[in-house]
Amino acid sequence: MRLIQRFIARYPWQSLLLIILLILAGAADGIGLSALLPLLNLTMQSSGSGSEDALSRNFREAFEYLGMEPTLVVMLLVIITGIVVKNVFLFFTEQRTGYIAANITTELRMRLLRAITSSQWRYFTGQSAGSLANSMATEAWRASLAYTHAVRVLALILETMVYTVLALLVSWQATLVCLAASLVILMVSQVFVRISKLAGSGQTQWYRSLLGTLTDLLGSVKTFKAMGRDEAAADALSVETKHLKRALKREVLGDAALTASQEPMYMLVVLIGVYFALERFEMEISTVLFLALILAKLLRQFGKVQKQYQRMSVCESAYWALDDTISEALRAAEVSRGTRLPVFEQQISLQNVSYGYGDHVVLDGVSLVIPARQMVCLIGESGSGKTTIADLVTGLMDPDEGEVRIDGVPLGDLEMMRWRRMIGYVPQENLLLHDTIFHNVTLGDEAISESDVEAALRAAEAWDFVSRMPDGVHSVAGERGGRLSGGQRQRIMIARALAHKPKLLILDESTSALDPASEASICETLNVLKREITILAVSHQSALATIADKTLRLERGQLKETAASIRQSSA
Repeated sequence: MRLIQRFIARYPWQSLLLIILLILAGAADGIGLSALLPLLNLTMQSSGSGSEDALSRNFREAFEYLGMEPTLVVMLLVIITGIVVKNVFLFFTEQRTGYIAANITTELRMRLLRAITSSQWRYFTGQSAGSLANSMATEAWRASLAYTHAVRVLALILETMVYTVLALLVSWQATLVCLAASLVILMVSQVFVRISKLAGSGQTQWYRSLLGTLTDLLGSVKTFKAMGRDEAAADALSVETKHLKRALKREVLGDAALTASQEPMYMLVVLIGVYFALERFEMEISTVLFLALILAKLLRQFGKVQKQYQRMSVCESAYWALDDTISEALRAAEVSRGTRLPVFEQQISLQNVSYGYGDHVVLDGVSLVIPARQMVCLIGESGSGKTTIADLVTGLMDPDEGEVRIDGVPLGDLEMMRWRRMIGYVPQENLLLHDTIFHNVTLGDEAISESDVEAALRAAEAWDFVSRMPDGVHSVAGERGGRLSGGQRQRIMIARALAHKPKLLILDESTSALDPASEASICETLNVLKREITILAVSHQSALATIADKTLRLERGQLKETAASIRQSSA
């Protein structure tokens, strides 16, 4: 029941409203059901048998107090009214439950998204994109289902309490026997609930693993197909799918076993109760019939509570897994203590910066100056530390030693988000969203207008081919930008980086996947852009170096100015 407590604590007012609606629904049902016993007695008395018991007498006295005669028609109307009112309250309960469940799904997804995007870069790079996608989609959805089932457990418990009170008013002895028997049945049946709960935990684990592997495979489909290894992709998922199938089967087993075992045991208890009521306690037949109805309903309620609890248990692990993911990301949150507003008019400088991954030193006492409105190109072999410098400049990572300064101000003293909004970033992977060119450039930022998009596309020299597309900027780029060539995708990426008018443009191996002609064309564009914006280009190729104002080579953690850069400086 820890999950129910968590939901009530997190959503107190919504939970209070639901509880009130459930109590009113239970009260309406109880009043309607209470009219059944006087109705039975009235029927028995009209046939010359039966006598008025305490509950019937109380019911009649209540009607007399209200100035009404408890006739057959009146009692039938009470029963029908109770049923209608109960279901009206249940309708509003189900409606609010559905609304709250939708809010929970959205809230969990947004909490996860905010926690992940605000986490430290080193933490983020250690996460599986597929697992995070599973948390965002499957786990958030299953968590909302757990909430829905939890509310229904609460509703059924309140209804069960109403039926228990009615049963006690008729025969406390038979009711206590019934409650004791129900407790035994619940304990016996709990083994099936545990089976389902373990199955739910397995599903949470294997859904996460499956989605992680699937995401990786979808990025390599072309490779598999090109080599005729289609079956290898399916084989890579075989372990996860088999384990997931077993978990789903265990859930079905637990559910079916609980359903099949409850009814015979509960009916046996009812029949024994009827036998003792007639033979041992010599109760009136009308009272026994009513008691049998109440006890049967009470026992079914116990069964429904356990059944709903079983369903909640299947989904519960998804909520706790998602909650753990969010908590872990929050513990790894990026902390920015800087308060100064960034101003970039002069230069970016790295002063004796060192950085390493464990025992592997990537940068060793590196000093670098990037003058404003110039283009600096870092070249070197893969793994030499070029991208690390770019990550240090953006503040995604902090140096182990030394510091990064913006116009002489330590980067740690600046408001980090303000600084990053002054940066345009073009990564190596030129993959676009399966959406319009407009959305690919703005990324949903409503502050960027259509005229801003056009200006950015023109600056990236992408306007000509975009304007010729069927719907212009509202044409769809296709899955991973598949409707565009590599060079066109790269220009859209540059336009995206320029759309918010940054002061610094970082190109991280952004031309490495292009053919020489496309790379040369991109270089011509950058040669124009560098007159208006500072550019830091990271590359292991030499094409960008030919247009840079300064070119530096990274070797064994040290920066060395190239001969070409020296000639450019002399010129």
